[in-house]
Amino acid sequence: MRLMRPTEIRNLRIKLGLTQAQLAELAGVTQAYIAKIEAGIADPKVSTLERILTALEGAKAKRRITASQIMNAPIISVKPNDKVEKAIRLMESHDISQLPVLEGSTQIGSISEATILRKIAEGEDMSKLVRSDVEEIMEDPFPTVGRDADVDTIYHLLEHNPAVLIVDRNKAIGIVTKADVLKLVNEFKRIK
Repeated sequence: MRLMRPTEIRNLRIKLGLTQAQLAELAGVTQAYIAKIEAGIADPKVSTLERILTALEGAKAKRRITASQIMNAPIISVKPNDKVEKAIRLMESHDISQLPVLEGSTQIGSISEATILRKIAEGEDMSKLVRSDVEEIMEDPFPTVGRDADVDTIYHLLEHNPAVLIVDRNKAIGIVTKADVLKLVNEFKRIK
């Protein structure tokens, strides 16, 4: 366990949204003592710093960000027998670059701007392409995680996939894209 300097306590406490009184209660010390430590007036024992650090780490763990907190819902999707033209319209109107292909509430594939552009670059007739069914050009489904999955798990999946579908009881309930994670990263930078 890393010991924290007294000057770091205030910054971390504020970042976690804790008051001095809340931290004091979690660490088993008085609010006045937390105030003195933060002000540099008190020189706490190592054991007290350990208790404060444990309290801060516990508060941080409770603030864990989960998939359900950052997912977009409802899911904008297409069906396998929808036309590619519909998928393009949905992506344009919602300013997104990929869609899951759902049959009922079960994901069976995905379609993206990149897939459509690749087909055109490969010489596919654009007018035929837009009139074809999504299932004719769809790619593999996005990876799925449960609603309580940690954001770190999502980060790792998004390294190799454009989106992650959030499921609950085998039903797709939300989606997280790389753009959503970038928004989250910018939000954390703003808080710091």
